[in-house]
Amino acid sequence: MAGRVGGTEPAEGPGRMRGVWMGYGRADRVRVPVGDDAARWATRGKCLRVLIVVHNVTSATRLLDVLPLFDDDLRVQLLVTCTGSSAFAAGTAELLADTGIPVLPWEQAAETAVDLVVSASFGGQLDVFAGQLAILSHGVGYTKRLATPDTGHRTPDTGHRTPDTGHRTPDTGHRVEGGVAAVPAPVFGLAPEWLLTPRGAPLADALVLSHPEQVERLRAACPEAAPTAVLAGDPCYDRILAARPYRARFRRALGVRPGQRLVLLNSTWNPESLFGDGGRAPDGGDVVAALLDRVADEFPVDAYRFAAVLHPNIWHGHGPGQIRSWLDRARRAGMALIDPLSGWRQALLAADAVIGDHGSVTYYAAALGTPVLLGAAPLDALDPDAPISAFMREAPRLDLEAPLAAQIEELISRHRPLPGPAAFTTSVPGESAVRLRRLFYSMMGAAEPTGPASLKPLPLPGYEAATATVPLHVLSRVLGPGEVAITRWAGRRPATGGSDPGGELHIAVHEDTRDVEQLDLADVVFREGAPDDPRFGSPSVWTAEVLRRHRGCSVAAYVTGPSVCVVQVRGEAPLRLAAVPDSDAESAPAVDPAVHASALHAWLAAGGHDPAETGRRLARVVSDGLSVRTATGLHRVRVVPPAPTATGG
Repeated sequence: MAGRVGGTEPAEGPGRMRGVWMGYGRADRVRVPVGDDAARWATRGKCLRVLIVVHNVTSATRLLDVLPLFDDDLRVQLLVTCTGSSAFAAGTAELLADTGIPVLPWEQAAETAVDLVVSASFGGQLDVFAGQLAILSHGVGYTKRLATPDTGHRTPDTGHRTPDTGHRTPDTGHRVEGGVAAVPAPVFGLAPEWLLTPRGAPLADALVLSHPEQVERLRAACPEAAPTAVLAGDPCYDRILAARPYRARFRRALGVRPGQRLVLLNSTWNPESLFGDGGRAPDGGDVVAALLDRVADEFPVDAYRFAAVLHPNIWHGHGPGQIRSWLDRARRAGMALIDPLSGWRQALLAADAVIGDHGSVTYYAAALGTPVLLGAAPLDALDPDAPISAFMREAPRLDLEAPLAAQIEELISRHRPLPGPAAFTTSVPGESAVRLRRLFYSMMGAAEPTGPASLKPLPLPGYEAATATVPLHVLSRVLGPGEVAITRWAGRRPATGGSDPGGELHIAVHEDTRDVEQLDLADVVFREGAPDDPRFGSPSVWTAEVLRRHRGCSVAAYVTGPSVCVVQVRGEAPLRLAAVPDSDAESAPAVDPAVHASALHAWLAAGGHDPAETGRRLARVVSDGLSVRTATGLHRVRVVPPAPTATGG
């Protein structure tokens, strides 16, 4: 049977897909639970067969959302295959292996009798399967224009061959032929180029949509496929909605302290995205590079936590190692790099604001009521009739020529959610599990399991501390006896622009910094570790070692817990600094204990170089405690000598 190649990015030709995928050939054919002699070896051979068709990692994430709908049903055997049609092949084989479901080579999958085929993309020759085909969106519906795939087939809507010379222009989504812009590219997922077979019949038996407005656009764009539309909601968004009560946990998992703002940088893929290099900053430079520099220079690390959510096609197109390399300094300055499969939805729920683009994650953020600032919004790449286009026209835009911190604060303080995203993301919130399971079983002609249909809750991510290992510029102001205001920046230069009449600047450096030359210039050197970590001897042993090694250092601080550190002032005995719990505050500590060390340094330095005055000031804070004021509030700290036999924990 002749097939069609489609997808959200250029696809390989059918020859590749009919042959070998990622090393799978005839020798790699699965023998159990399907295969020529499967009846001899399979323990349960009378199952309904459900084939999950994966285009790439991006589409796989949506398919993983719906796999639990088949849980606990002994009548169903799940199988999975990959089309091999995506330009973003990296990471797919590993992801499929992690599912633990039998992975069929494409050739074998095409020959295997199955009852239901589920895909979240149009990539690959989906019309080769005899089973019923259901296609889900892997984003917020179908919104983007994409040039017709060059398959060599006649397109059913025009009868003309797709021009071999045309290519998609990054900024408009139009096709260019001979230097002249042709008609706009069709809307991916709603146009006949993707929805119809070469014979003009609907490709899918069920096209799953989440809102009636998508059905209306489908009827206008491809009336032949309209009868296949099924309103079954958005399982991805339903999982997000179900996890909203756990927002505080997700924030703590990301190391966000009470009073801190969490700002998410979100980018879809392609040159016009926020992370792409197709746009230009006002000075002609790279937008994302300028943005990262501004984040480090303008935002105090104790007032803001930043995290980046990048599309899987960015991760696997350029390589996870390359992404980590590109964002190395940003990560060392405290930015969290979120896993694009398992962590982005939790980060979205945790965020106070999002700087995004025209991707689905940005629209999901707006649907949740989170303030959104658009760093990229190529309207020509979107269906003008899609709700996301209206949102992109109305949402505030990032101004790289204006102070960024002020824009974020104004965005949050003046935010009024636009009604469109929440209204149009799904018309049946919370119902996708019930509707999709009913659809899948009806397509197989089988009765549903008796238990309730449900999706898996979003998991709680592992804890990720907001540790900055780049040198920190610290502005301190002594406000009164034992009271110090502290502001820290991770930029390459002080955000204050130099000395401030109302305070003093010093440098605090993590011992694990890559900027090792800064350790000898640091006033405060700090690190984290378990109080009984034998590699460091003890906190007191470590602090003494640091002061011996770095002669310019005045204070060494070993952070032993979320609210405790052991410090040693040069020439003095070790001290234990512990935050005084606030009964009205959240359970999470309100500030990094390394801030306490900088506050102690500033309080002692304000007395000059007189050892007697240093002793008096030290005695005062041991007696009365230390008060540290940051952007998140006033924090009281107890200052006591460690017990003689204790390690400081």
